Amino acid sequence: MRVAYLDCFAGISGDMLLGALIDAGVPLQVLQQAVAALDLDASLKVEKVDRSGISSTKVHVIENGKPVEDVEMHNSSPSHTHEHSHTHDDTHDHHHDHVHGRSLSVIRSLIQSAKLEEPVKQTAITAFELLGASEAKIHNVDIEKIHFHEVGAVDAIVDIVAASAGIQALGVDAWYSSPLNVGGGMVDCAHGRFPVPAPASADLLRDIPTYSANIQQELVTPTGAALIRVLSPTFGPQPIMRVQQIGYGAGSRNPNGFPNVLRLSLGESPDAQRSTVAVLETAIDDLSPQILAYVTERALALGALDVMSTAVLMKKGRLGTLLTILADDTNLAILEDLLLRETSTLGVRIHHEHRSCLDRTHTTVTTSYGDIRIKLGMRSGEVFNAAPEFEDCRAAATQHNVPVKVVQQAAIAAYHSSKTAKQ
Repeated sequence: MRVAYLDCFAGISGDMLLGALIDAGVPLQVLQQAVAALDLDASLKVEKVDRSGISSTKVHVIENGKPVEDVEMHNSSPSHTHEHSHTHDDTHDHHHDHVHGRSLSVIRSLIQSAKLEEPVKQTAITAFELLGASEAKIHNVDIEKIHFHEVGAVDAIVDIVAASAGIQALGVDAWYSSPLNVGGGMVDCAHGRFPVPAPASADLLRDIPTYSANIQQELVTPTGAALIRVLSPTFGPQPIMRVQQIGYGAGSRNPNGFPNVLRLSLGESPDAQRSTVAVLETAIDDLSPQILAYVTERALALGALDVMSTAVLMKKGRLGTLLTILADDTNLAILEDLLLRETSTLGVRIHHEHRSCLDRTHTTVTTSYGDIRIKLGMRSGEVFNAAPEFEDCRAAATQHNVPVKVVQQAAIAAYHSSKTAKQ
């Protein structure tokens, strides 16, 4: 099983994660292609830098041929717009700037229309939805009234989309992370001075283990917090793994005696994936199926591992729906809130179950309809399950105007043929 471990002793930001991904072996071309697909006249510039004696990779966003300052997510209340200029490890410098920004729906449409793989789109959109939801809660406004200012939006979109492409390219089966060092001190925000972490980061870090040590500067940015929440790693010490690659991603600042880097370790775990999963359940007999469908979509977008609906017979002979959500503990609170806010339930049952999962990996086969990825479920090197990726099959079926099942059958046949040839 391929696993990844993030050592966040200096926090995490979008550019640090990009640097760590590249330093650990993700081809720069993968990230550049993802950025180019956005059609924002943006690109990435990469350089090797020294951070307290550690050689690491620093990533800069280039827009219209010029470097973009490290700018975090920008927000606006209904009556004011504030440009949130951020440098990792630095304080927040807010100044009034009445440049109209992109709303969440505009950013979502921009990403959806780009020629990116669906998992990349979903990861990026989920990160922006989490960012927007946190800002909306802080300002007590509708999420569509939150705007990402023009300068910052390009930087944030590039960071998040490129990181999403890099995450997909790694093909990791399980993510792990140390607790996050948030730093310390105070930051200047739109409505006064706040202790680190800033309000948006603090909201995104709910239920995630954090601590403050070593330095009186902000270490976790909102973009970094959103990306770590999307990854939904298991938090704790590094698991048993054979480390094969190590990457260091650099932050912008280089404080004395403190290596401002994010370390990413990649390797193999010899054990089958075993974990504990949170189960949220509620039975509903008075809610529109349209809302139930919406809640299912939102739950998946907010990090649910799976969502199931079961027809049940409730009191007084009423037909109802048992809604079951599987989730990691890091997403438990936000999914509980979703069920209580968006459905008519008066309570949610929550318990934990152990689960055993097959190691998952991919291989690609060539068919007369193009290349199709095959998802493999394995244990101790033995393949238990092999299934074509549906999105690949659907795209090929649409392109060649054939039924999806024909593409699926061709992919399975090609997989078994290649397996026989290897034997």
